[in-house]
Amino acid sequence: MADSGRIEGIGYKKEKRGRIFTVSEAFVGLQTGVATDVRGLPGKRQVTVLSLEDFDEACQSLGVELPWTTRRSNLLVTGLRFAETKGNRLKIGDVLLEITGETDPCYRMDEQQEGLQEALRPHWRGGVTCRVLSEGQIAVGDEIIMIKTTG
Repeated sequence: MADSGRIEGIGYKKEKRGRIFTVSEAFVGLQTGVATDVRGLPGKRQVTVLSLEDFDEACQSLGVELPWTTRRSNLLVTGLRFAETKGNRLKIGDVLLEITGETDPCYRMDEQQEGLQEALRPHWRGGVTCRVLSEGQIAVGDEIIMIKTTG
């Protein structure tokens, strides 16, 4: 069983706590994650993915509008929700990502907007962490398919 959505944004950081650079396309590599993201090294948190619908719900609960880059994720997608999806896979063309868990909202979110950390907690609104299983080029507008391996 699979669900699908679209990539709406691609971002990466050159340094920890650094600004988010957004691009219309990027290479997702086994050794680099998205482009050359500072956190893209092999491991459970190589690529982070955020659902626009979930982020919008968090912002609505606070009565604010924030750019998606406030969350500091690598990919913004529409059409998918991520609550309890650990173990599922995300396919974008040749790229295959394994969802390794929830991207836990941290204190940095409250530095951006008071209350955002707590607003992102329900239903994994803060997105998911992923490991790169196969690499390739991705672009804004690409279809993203969630391959369910659980439930």
